[in-house]
Amino acid sequence: MKPGMGARSALRLGLTGGIGSGKSTVAELLRQQGAFVIDADAISRACTLSGGSAMPAIASTFGTDFVSEDGAMDRQRMRDHVFAQPEARRMLESIIHPLVGLEVQRLATSSTAHCLVFDVPLLVESPHWRQQLDRVVVVDCSPETQRRRVGLRNAWDAATIDAVLSSQSPRAQRLAAADLVLFNDTDRIEPLQRLVAQLAQRFGL
Repeated sequence: MKPGMGARSALRLGLTGGIGSGKSTVAELLRQQGAFVIDADAISRACTLSGGSAMPAIASTFGTDFVSEDGAMDRQRMRDHVFAQPEARRMLESIIHPLVGLEVQRLATSSTAHCLVFDVPLLVESPHWRQQLDRVVVVDCSPETQRRRVGLRNAWDAATIDAVLSSQSPRAQRLAAADLVLFNDTDRIEPLQRLVAQLAQRFGL
């Protein structure tokens, strides 16, 4: 799913981080600083809601067992399925990613903001993103903090959390791809707010 370029003068920041890192919090703080945030994950979820653009192909490819009573994708059933079968994950991504890419491009090209933030969970796993961005910002924390936050937030068991972590790029790979790293290993919001304020000042937001 390729991002749109947006206005040529706009600064394009890629924002990523592992599950539980605090990436979404950083995106919201950047939004408050005046950046225009394009949330690829939120667009992806919208595609799989009732009436979403991905639902006809999902029902056709995976069957109605993966469609809930309200017409949305059964996220838990699909999650279990794609973790167990990597080919199923690739099939799901082949449906959703092009749709997300079109919406990302539409939002980016329509924005007049000074800074575009592409909030992309799989930025490191998708190499075509890097050439579209001016900087890559990685939100980082320890794996232990990730597990604790995700367990509290999602009420997942340890096996599910480990499966999600193993499906994402390794921490070292994310850090190697970063131009800037925001280390967020505390549950207090104030240190992260200071880091984002410094980032905003650096880039003139």
